[in-house]
Amino acid sequence: MSLTTPPRPFDVTALFPELAPLARTATRLHPRPGSPTVHDSSVGGPLLWPADEPWPYCHEPHDSRATRAVHFPDDVRLFRRRQLAVAERQFRAPQAAAVTPEELEAATRYREGRPWFDGPIPLLAVAQLYARDIPFPCPPDADLLQVLWCPFDHAAAAHPRTALFWRSAATVTDVLDAPPEPPVIQSAHYLPEPCLFSPEQVTDYPNPSELSEELRNQLNDMNRWQSIDPAQYSTYADDPGELYLNNLSTAPGWKTGGWTRWSPTDPVDRSCPECGTEEVPLLTIASWEWDGGSETWIADGDRTTPAPHHLGAEDGTFTLIDITGGNNLQLHVCPASPRHPHFQLLQ
Repeated sequence: MSLTTPPRPFDVTALFPELAPLARTATRLHPRPGSPTVHDSSVGGPLLWPADEPWPYCHEPHDSRATRAVHFPDDVRLFRRRQLAVAERQFRAPQAAAVTPEELEAATRYREGRPWFDGPIPLLAVAQLYARDIPFPCPPDADLLQVLWCPFDHAAAAHPRTALFWRSAATVTDVLDAPPEPPVIQSAHYLPEPCLFSPEQVTDYPNPSELSEELRNQLNDMNRWQSIDPAQYSTYADDPGELYLNNLSTAPGWKTGGWTRWSPTDPVDRSCPECGTEEVPLLTIASWEWDGGSETWIADGDRTTPAPHHLGAEDGTFTLIDITGGNNLQLHVCPASPRHPHFQLLQ
């Protein structure tokens, strides 16, 4: 699949030349449902993991009071298949019953969950990125990034804790066939649906909160937008500031590089705890590829969905990951050494 982001509604640098030197290249990953192998860049796919390397576990305590019900990963997969079957049936026969009594009973059992588990939790594979496919900050001796997480919230973070593994793909000769899975997971939203990437490079500009006060004021000054018909830009936003924030600055969705997407908090210090260098965006783990305010970013291939081929296709949540109700988990790494401790930012 090849997905292309439509051109931005306006060339913002023509209106504000001060933004031109601040442009950064980001790579939108466009995750879409697929059947990845260990040799693919993917979300939720199998990893090129050495057979002789122990699988990582989370040994920290997990709070049973933090969730109403926990689930087996296979229960989540079965529930999703049933949801998709219902969606397909309703698409083909709109007058049919929404759900059958058997489906309703199965959904009720699923929502009741499974017994709590106390003990170490195997980490879940979240993403695998090959440098041959996707540009991202990488150590000189590595060409593969693997991202895993614990599928439980942790006390201070209220979101999964990630672990990064860097390796050279050529050194992995024997691959681990069946990695252990968590006995239970806190939320179905922490189990990624297998997706393949369709990388596309786009241009990012800074979030307004990272611009000078003078430039922010210019962006909000209606007079600076006089060369554009107000009726035209009001198609995309209620005011110029909103237009810039949602449609002209940082690309939404899964991506590498670019600028940090700030909201709801203001910028915070991202100094590497080991060397003090400011960490840079590595990977955005997104809950959605677009939302109601950023529909101009919808790739051309997604603008018409002829059938419910996948849950989440209509609202851009193809991976079925949801971080704290629609947020992004943005991973930053130290440009001096990506193997230094990475920084997680919930926005």
